[in-house]
Amino acid sequence: MTTNPLRLATATLFLATTNLLHAAIAPAENLLPADTLAFFTVPDCAGLRAAAKTSPQMMFWNDPTMKAFHDKFMAKLTEKFLAPLEKDLSLKVADFLALPQGQFTLAVTVNGSNGHDDIPPGIVALLDAREKSSQLKTNLAALVKKWTDAGRTLRTEKINGLAFTVVPLNSNDFSSILPKKTPVSEIGKEPKPEKPGEIYFAQFESLLVAGNSPKALEAVAAHLTGGRPPALADEATFAADKPAQFRDAPLYYGWFNGDKVFTLLSQSSEDTGDAATPSLMPKFTPAKVIGALGLGGLKSASFAMRENRDGSAFTMHITAPEAQRLGLLKILSIGAKDASAPAFVPAEAVKFSRIRLDGKQTWAELQKMVAGISPQGLASLNAVIDVANTMARMKDPSFDLRTALFGNLGDDFMSYQKPAAGDSLAALAKPPTLYLMAIANPDQTIAAIKTIAGMTGAPGTATEPREFLGKKIHTLTLRAAPGTTQGNSIYLAASGGYLALSGDTAMLEEYLRSADGKVKPLAETAGLAEAAQRVGGPGGGLFGYQNSREIMRSTFKLLKNSAQADAALKMFPAAVREWADFNLLPEFEPVQKYFYISVFAGSANADGLTLKMFHPRPPQLN
Repeated sequence: MTTNPLRLATATLFLATTNLLHAAIAPAENLLPADTLAFFTVPDCAGLRAAAKTSPQMMFWNDPTMKAFHDKFMAKLTEKFLAPLEKDLSLKVADFLALPQGQFTLAVTVNGSNGHDDIPPGIVALLDAREKSSQLKTNLAALVKKWTDAGRTLRTEKINGLAFTVVPLNSNDFSSILPKKTPVSEIGKEPKPEKPGEIYFAQFESLLVAGNSPKALEAVAAHLTGGRPPALADEATFAADKPAQFRDAPLYYGWFNGDKVFTLLSQSSEDTGDAATPSLMPKFTPAKVIGALGLGGLKSASFAMRENRDGSAFTMHITAPEAQRLGLLKILSIGAKDASAPAFVPAEAVKFSRIRLDGKQTWAELQKMVAGISPQGLASLNAVIDVANTMARMKDPSFDLRTALFGNLGDDFMSYQKPAAGDSLAALAKPPTLYLMAIANPDQTIAAIKTIAGMTGAPGTATEPREFLGKKIHTLTLRAAPGTTQGNSIYLAASGGYLALSGDTAMLEEYLRSADGKVKPLAETAGLAEAAQRVGGPGGGLFGYQNSREIMRSTFKLLKNSAQADAALKMFPAAVREWADFNLLPEFEPVQKYFYISVFAGSANADGLTLKMFHPRPPQLN
């Protein structure tokens, strides 16, 4: 029998197309329910792995010179987390690590809660194995057998036509890797027994679907089996964010429904006890705190990470209409003003940041926030200021702290840091840093600061200022920290409309000397201008720069100095001290090629607030 070539080609094409259509899993937003509170997704895990292999961070982590440090850290990770997890779940983590090929998604949903009940939030996990679908099926079957053999009573439950395996959990599950819960009970009431949790999971084609309740999984199951319940993509707030925030195929992205979350929190239980019993302490409720902080105006927040041959770009956006901004959101509504590095910032600076924040508005909003949370709190704050005024007026009858300090605040705050002057722990831990604030009357503000410092009784606060290039440098000596005998000094001076502060007198003198124009400016640093354009430039009111290579160079010095190892390790949490053996770090020179510079910029418009970060690819890796 002769096979018709055209018929064979048509059949092959049909089968291939059918398989592609059969294997196509919808993106997270088309599967998750409309009541999703937050989610994180990697749309293409295979693509993320490929990008990670050539990312500077992973290349540094996998560099041969890092092997000793890397291997010990991973061994501790396995010992403390992976091994206990494998024991609890009776599975090998390695059997599942290679399975994500398409999307991997984690989401939190309302799960039917009204905000003042004991219904926990829903948890949903999605994992698309694509061509490894059969391996996923095999692994799940083996897992079910292990649980059954271990004596667990599993059951099957259908949700919108999709059969889920239900695994009951007990109090010992994950006890070795999660902190133990402290029982919470109300006075005069028996503590509520904790409901045992359950895990629901099912495989649909190449997609693993898992969650903690049927309600959380209903919409996902319905979409997979042909139903059309409301999805997250249909939710108006998400639909408005998606075109601007998640375009151009990010490596991963996430979204937070502030409108729903803060509404639920505001509706949560406000049990204030016996109303007839008077209380001297103010009663704090979620609704009161959320309202005072202005979080009710935060409609949503989102972030996205993208990477290409030029570098990696991270964007975060808060949707908060300008007319509804109060509290924190109003404070962060920076003006569209120049935030670039002025000419006096030297090229050797390893860190720089500048924000055009309205100081007077910030102080006014902070007072409103305190009053909104606790009127007694604002009264206490004003009482402290009044006491300071009373004491200061014994020497200066015209003194007023509100005018001298808060009334002089401008709209320009910046700082920059230079490399540490030496390799000692003290030098590396406190590199030279200068802080600058735009002040209407710097001399008046310095007098106010010195007056406040004098009220604390700190020694040395009465030191006379010294002259330097026609400017006065004031010295404040702070109280000694517990266990020490000498306090640190802060140096202040007024110049160019700014109040300058530093713990390093040479740093302050360099700033006062910079007017001679002999300092090479940071703005001329190679690659900085190009990187700044990738975050929209410094004209949005917030801009920052970091020389990651030089910062890591100092960090390596600090961590590798065996004479300072014990003191240096105290800067890290106990887990890090146990896992990370810094004596195994290589010299910095072989790995410095993985580090370069980074920039960030922020802006605000009528729609919301945006922060962008960009890490150019180190030139030595191109």
